[in-house]
Amino acid sequence: MPNLAHITRQLKEKSVGTVLTEELLSTHSTWKIGGPADIFVLPAQPQGLSDTLQMAREYALPVVIIGGGSNLLFDDEGVRGIVIKIDVGLSHIEIDDNRIRVGAGVWVPCLARAAGKAGLTGLEHIIGIPGTFGGLLFMNGGSQRKSISECVQKVRVIDRRGRQQEFSKQECHFTYRKSVFQQTDFIILGADIECQPGDSGLIRQEMLAILRSRSEKFPRKLPNCGSVFVSDPAMYDSFGPPGKIIEDCNFKGAAVGDAEVSRHHANFIVNTGRATSAQVMELIGRIRWKVYERTNCWLRCEVRYVPPGGEVKQLHTFL
Repeated sequence: MPNLAHITRQLKEKSVGTVLTEELLSTHSTWKIGGPADIFVLPAQPQGLSDTLQMAREYALPVVIIGGGSNLLFDDEGVRGIVIKIDVGLSHIEIDDNRIRVGAGVWVPCLARAAGKAGLTGLEHIIGIPGTFGGLLFMNGGSQRKSISECVQKVRVIDRRGRQQEFSKQECHFTYRKSVFQQTDFIILGADIECQPGDSGLIRQEMLAILRSRSEKFPRKLPNCGSVFVSDPAMYDSFGPPGKIIEDCNFKGAAVGDAEVSRHHANFIVNTGRATSAQVMELIGRIRWKVYERTNCWLRCEVRYVPPGGEVKQLHTFL
């Protein structure tokens, strides 16, 4: 096992950014679940990210890249390696006419508000998404059956050796809630997006309406990760969205320990107190099996699981 104290000291000497040890991942998770990371880094700039990746490669340490932690379930045992959080050090918004250059660490609602204030339309649907822009690109996220890829022109990435390059929109292979970055080791640094001119007053009104609607439909007061299951078009046509399917299976309010299917929206699992990753996974497993019995289709998880070894995958692949 590498000397973690020595590696931490080297990272600090290289001024990569903020370097912490035994940082609880529950504090970086919207689910408020997760044990400690051996080393936790918030890069101050792309070079700090590159230096951290180089150090991890030198010592053969696992690396987990996170953003706002809104679509992840960290294991109760934490991560044995380095967790890198793309945050304020990689956060910028530069607007030039209809184009916006965005850093991966930008908080998604901040981007929507900045575009609206500048009189640019097309990003209203992301106003209520609690996450960072890098994560939004990674998942090709959005709401109201829309996706961020509709506005993307090109994406800037860095590989695990610290080399930067750009992907065109076509090279990103965006489909519904998917991108090429889910099958590669590239780390998103940011993107250039293009919007259309609009009336800032009307844009603001639409965003407020979206926020009101989300507030009525989705749980806001209890920790959660957002939608647990991805909406599959084939299942949607036959049975409806995941929330309806789960509710039809009488799972609304069902719980394992402090992990509970939300009473507001059945595609959300909330932490009512001290839920553990094991409880969440057991509840998800029960839901998937019951839905399969009813529909002969398996629900796929939108949320991704982070095991102690750091190999991040869609949660259902671990069940």
